Amino acid sequence: MSVLVVIENPEECPLTFTGVEPVAARAYLSDHSFSGLKGAKVFNICRSYRYQSIGYYVSLLAEARNHKPVPSITTIQDMKSVGIIRLVSGELDETLQKLFLPDDPQKLSIFIYFGKCPDKRFEALGSRLFKYFPTPFLRADFGCYSNWQLTNVSPLAVKEIPVADREFAQAVASEYFAGKKLYIPKRSVSRYDLAILHDPAEQRPPSDAKALKRFAKAADTLGIGTELITREDSNRLSEFDALFIRETTNVDHHTYRMARKAVAEGLVVIDDPESILRCSNKVYLAELLGRARIPIPKTIIVHTRNMEQLVDEIGYPCILKQPDSAFSQGVVRVENRDDLVEQLRLLFKKSELVIAQEYLPSHFDWRIGILDRKPLFACKYYMAGSHWQIVRKDKGGREVYGKVETLPVGKAPAAVVKTALKAANAIGDGLYGVDLKQVGKGACVIEVNDNPNIEAGYEDDVLQDELYLRIMEVFLKRIENRTAGSRIP
Repeated sequence: MSVLVVIENPEECPLTFTGVEPVAARAYLSDHSFSGLKGAKVFNICRSYRYQSIGYYVSLLAEARNHKPVPSITTIQDMKSVGIIRLVSGELDETLQKLFLPDDPQKLSIFIYFGKCPDKRFEALGSRLFKYFPTPFLRADFGCYSNWQLTNVSPLAVKEIPVADREFAQAVASEYFAGKKLYIPKRSVSRYDLAILHDPAEQRPPSDAKALKRFAKAADTLGIGTELITREDSNRLSEFDALFIRETTNVDHHTYRMARKAVAEGLVVIDDPESILRCSNKVYLAELLGRARIPIPKTIIVHTRNMEQLVDEIGYPCILKQPDSAFSQGVVRVENRDDLVEQLRLLFKKSELVIAQEYLPSHFDWRIGILDRKPLFACKYYMAGSHWQIVRKDKGGREVYGKVETLPVGKAPAAVVKTALKAANAIGDGLYGVDLKQVGKGACVIEVNDNPNIEAGYEDDVLQDELYLRIMEVFLKRIENRTAGSRIP
């Protein structure tokens, strides 16, 4: 393999390399003898890689010639990306907090020569940064704000190498140029970046920690990097290509605001703000599903002046729902008039309107998971023991759930899946969990959830890792479609 060390003016290079003569950048760009080389490795040590500079064109043409430039154009772009640098800083966070000392200055820089540092204290860190940004000579800047962070990564021009480091830099570089260490690590920074919004303190999150790890693993296989973020990271959304909300959503909530902001920033978003808006309010759902002629229980939108209509049309027992209820909270069953009056009094304190539905007893509810207008999973959520809902509280106030049975979608009744698809399609093309009850040979939609549970050992029981992969494949397809669309003049 031919090894070329390319620099603007070789005669001005302050370093002397063993066994290799630097090549002038303009000669590499214009001399046909270089363009005909096969499989050459090109070490680009030009002073600048800025867009359309000589150094930039050296790496660009090296790639066009099927040579192997170090750094590559991708690495050059990564060093300019605030988002990539923050992503790397996050992955190095634990190392940085342990490595830097209380008496270190609040801002400091380290110089890295092919992954090596003269100061052994920083050698492991330098090696990792070289893997992220394979570049002959690097400068990495760090700052301590609330904690230590990587703030910038930039190429280090040969003339900028401190005099005290030159002998070290020459020796390390000569080893690479002599072919003793020609391995250059592959980039570990992903093509695309996905933010997963979660709340570590949420008691009943839609995805548990194990499921979140499986999402990350599936994304990684597709070249999508993932980062768990919280509401405090709302100002960082522009760093990502997509946002996946795995925190319970609501309209009057930061989840909705972050979804709106992400869409405005051009990200692919699940749950999208329209789905949050439509699914979070049961008044809207009742109107939408009714107009779409999708079977639902007898339903009345109740206000302070039509209570008698409720009694006449639905009777007892009946179900009252707070419009933005979730996880069976804000949902009550009333057995008689006194109960009805009291519960409506409490619910009207929170909302001008309340949903009333006929009570349809059953041993379980169907939950059909739907993504991108296709069925994804099918579950039976059984009622908690001696209770009419899937969750109840015991005498100690602890929550007790009914069992969950997951089936292949093909094993679920066709009418249930068909009705679920029709209901979800009325909302959009996002990720939904449609709850239904079987009524005779048909099915009745109870509600459509925009933020369905996907927990390890439950909804993934049939598809296992394939479930997470399918979801990430939709993200990848939408990111690529949006990226391609942005290039259309």
